[in-house]
Amino acid sequence: MNWCRSSDGAFGLFLLLLLLVNCGCEKANYRHIEKRVLDSIIGPGRYDSRIRPHGINNTDGPAIVNVNIYIRSISKIDDVTMEYSVQLTFREQWRDERLEFDDMNGQMAYLTLTDPNKIWKPDLFFSNEKEGHFHDIIMPNVLLRIYPNGEVLYSIRISLMLSCPMDLKYYPLDKQTCSIIMASYGYTTDDLVFLWKVGDPVQVTKNLHLPRFTLEKFNTEYCTSKTNTGEYSCIRVDLIFKREFSYYLIQIYIPCCMLVIVSWVSFWLDQNAIPARVSLGVTTLLTMATQTSGINASLPPVSYTKAIDVWTGVCLTFVFGALLEFALVNYASRTDMHKQAAKQQRKWDIEHSSLDTDHMEDGATTFAMVLM
Repeated sequence: MNWCRSSDGAFGLFLLLLLLVNCGCEKANYRHIEKRVLDSIIGPGRYDSRIRPHGINNTDGPAIVNVNIYIRSISKIDDVTMEYSVQLTFREQWRDERLEFDDMNGQMAYLTLTDPNKIWKPDLFFSNEKEGHFHDIIMPNVLLRIYPNGEVLYSIRISLMLSCPMDLKYYPLDKQTCSIIMASYGYTTDDLVFLWKVGDPVQVTKNLHLPRFTLEKFNTEYCTSKTNTGEYSCIRVDLIFKREFSYYLIQIYIPCCMLVIVSWVSFWLDQNAIPARVSLGVTTLLTMATQTSGINASLPPVSYTKAIDVWTGVCLTFVFGALLEFALVNYASRTDMHKQAAKQQRKWDIEHSSLDTDHMEDGATTFAMVLM
C-alpha cells in the first residue's frame, strides 16, 4: 500500500516536470516562430520599403492612412513671434497586404518591430512647423506594430514649434486659432490619402494647463491642396484658445484706472498750489505713457488698432486732460486777476481825478473871493 502511494507521488512529480519542460519549450518555440515570421515578411529580398501598399481591397487606388494625435502638453503661446510649442504623440495606421502572417490561432496578436525603417511609411510632414525634434531618452520613443491582417500601427512622440498667425484686434479679449497642419510631401492623392481616425481623432491630456490661455475647443478639418506638381492630401486640427482676462485685469486695467483717478486728485487741490498740481499731473502722465510703452513692447508691431490701444489711449487722454485743465484754469484765473486789477486801477484813477477836479474848483472859488 505504501509502495503504491510512493509510486503515485513519483509519477505525479514526473508529470509536473514534463509539463514545465513543455511550457519552456513552447515559449522558446514561440520566440523562434516570431523571428521566423519576421524573416518571412520583411527578410532580405522579400519586402521592398520603397514601394507603397495597395489601395482598398488590394486595388491600385491610393493607400489610406488613418491619423490620430494625442496632445501631451502645450508649453507656451508667444504673441510676439506668433508661434506655439506643443508635444504630442502622433499615430498613423494603414494596411500593407505584404505584411500579412498567420497568427497561430490567436497566439500572436501582433508583432513589434524595433526598426521602423525596414517597412514603408507615409511621407507626412507638418507644413506649419518651425522647429521639431524626436525624443530619444532613454530609447527612441517609437512604436511599430504589425497585426496578422497586415495592419500597421506607427506611433512616435515629437515636440514641435509651430507658427500661429494671430489677429490681435480684440487683444486682450481675443480668441486665437492655432493649427496643426499635416500633409503628404511627395505622394499625390492618387497614391496616398490621409484620413482622421473615426472616433476620437484628437485626444488632449486632462491636466493641460496654460498660463494665459484656455483651450476652448478643437476642430478637425481636411485641407487638400493643389500645386503645380499635383494634388496632395492634407489634414488639419484647429486649436481654439481663449485668452484669460484676469491677468490683464490685474496688470493693465486696474493700474490704468488708478492712474486716471490719481490725476483727478488735482481738481480738489487749491488752485494756488501750483507746484503740487503740476507735479501730480506730469507724474501721472509720464507713468501712463510708460505703462502704454510696456504693453506695446510685449506685442508685435501691427498695422491695425488693438482694443488695448483704445483703452490706453482713452486713459492717456483723461490724464492729459486733467493736466490741461489745470493749465487752462490757471490761465483763466490769472486773466481774471489781471482784469480785476485793471478795473481797480481804473476805478482808483477815476476817483483821484475827481478829487483833483474838486480841489481845483475849491481853489478857484477861494481865489475869486479874495479878489473881491
